[in-house]
Amino acid sequence: MSKSCILRRKVRLHPSGVEILHDPVLNKGTAFTLKEREALGLTGLLPHAYLSIEQQCAKVKENYDRKPNDLEKWIFLTALQDRNETLFYRVLHEHIEEMMPIVYTPVVGEACQKYSATWRRPRGLYIRAEDRGRIAQILRHWPEREVGVIVVTDGERILGLGDLGANGMGIPVGKLTLYTACAGVHPCLCLPITLDVGTNNQKLLDDPLYIGVPHQRIDEESYDALLDEFVEAVQTVFPTALLQFEDFHNRHAFRLLSNYRDKLCCFNDDIQGTAGVTLAGLLSALRISGKPITSQKYLFFGAGEAGIGIGELVASALQAKGLPHDEAHSRCLFLDSKGLVVKSRTDLQEHKLAFAHDLEFCATLEEAIRRHRPTALIGVSGQPQTFTREVVQAMAEVNERPIIFALSNPTSKAECTAAQAYDWTNGRAIFASGSPFPAHVLNGQRFVPGQANNAYVFPGVGLGVTAVRARRVTDEMFFAAAETLAAMASEDDLAKGCIFPALTKIREVSAQIACAVAEVAYRRHLASLPRPLDLLGHIQSVQYWPEYEEYIE
Repeated sequence: MSKSCILRRKVRLHPSGVEILHDPVLNKGTAFTLKEREALGLTGLLPHAYLSIEQQCAKVKENYDRKPNDLEKWIFLTALQDRNETLFYRVLHEHIEEMMPIVYTPVVGEACQKYSATWRRPRGLYIRAEDRGRIAQILRHWPEREVGVIVVTDGERILGLGDLGANGMGIPVGKLTLYTACAGVHPCLCLPITLDVGTNNQKLLDDPLYIGVPHQRIDEESYDALLDEFVEAVQTVFPTALLQFEDFHNRHAFRLLSNYRDKLCCFNDDIQGTAGVTLAGLLSALRISGKPITSQKYLFFGAGEAGIGIGELVASALQAKGLPHDEAHSRCLFLDSKGLVVKSRTDLQEHKLAFAHDLEFCATLEEAIRRHRPTALIGVSGQPQTFTREVVQAMAEVNERPIIFALSNPTSKAECTAAQAYDWTNGRAIFASGSPFPAHVLNGQRFVPGQANNAYVFPGVGLGVTAVRARRVTDEMFFAAAETLAAMASEDDLAKGCIFPALTKIREVSAQIACAVAEVAYRRHLASLPRPLDLLGHIQSVQYWPEYEEYIE
């Protein structure tokens, strides 16, 4: 796939050397050899010096370190990606722990807020409501005929930041960056798309520099018609592509997933990807506490896409371990903005009904903890500092090793910090967060908090799906991904309180997850390609590695 992409571009661009330098897939900058410069018409267009990719990486890192703040670092890396993709991914690979928070959570949130002001070069496709009737034609404007993964958003619920309209393009671009950096999905196979259907964010509508269409969001009937045409166009133009829905509002997200999951290869990362990484964290946490998953009770603070998605996958895991359907769901309690989700409430949205139990209503989080004694508290509310000292200590009173996950993104939205969770439980908490927190020292012991980053799961799922051309994505695949990820946390990781493997192992983790996903695809007769004798070897063979192609033999 890599060489065919390179060859197509070489044929298309030859012999215009300057165009090669302007193509981020082909460009090597000062790494072009003298022989290549002569053959490709680059002589005189580059300075004399030849620098290897290792030397270029060192130069990039030196300049990166000079940037005064995280947003400037994001802009710097984005410019590198637009100029030289191979070098961008090599630098990202070598510094993945340091740079992942820059290219994605949490800095991507600020980048999206300022996307109109920092926009410099187009990346991906924008499809407007006004484009109805010709969406397939617009998809054909994309230069690559072979697309493996599409990430699409309508920008209405970006992280915990709300409606950012067309500025939300930073999310699909960032997610696909992680597909390549974390799993080795070739960048030529990745297509970011924003459905620019307007925005209800008045600040954006009043901004003369806003890059999106300057009107309110379209009505529901027009929206549904646009989505139907968009999905049909994807099936027509890119029939083997995986479609990932990202950062859609609750009122659309569950319905879109339900409407399309049995019609094409798609999933919703906010619902299923978050569920997969959280379940993996819970399974790892239970390795520390020594308790079986069937003995646990889970209290979710927040009942939107992420919370309900996690609850459904946890319930599926409990059923796989032998619990009946109703009992499995009864182990998952939800508390939304109005209190505990119970049957007696008449204001519940449809997606919450499966978890509306016949229990006495509780108005507050602390009351729910003391009455129902959950073993795990999972924050997916987008409400910062809601895991107060009283709430965390209530969890510590009813559990020897309380599991406390503050998953809301970005960092400013976290329900509590890692330091607070450790300090308020005297180091007994098993903690994970959505955004990264630094290690914390308490009573001479160093705790390394785990980050329940979706990047541990969705890139590997996508790699597995594309490697075998799976026709559908199922919840069973995310269950398999979660079990695989949990098993890859080492005993040394767990001893430090970290329930996920180091990000430096992310390519290996993604390959193993892809293999587990592919196994499910073959077992359920969903794979379109013949099963290779060595499935893991096949997956590793299609993983992209950022190194320069030799253009002259």
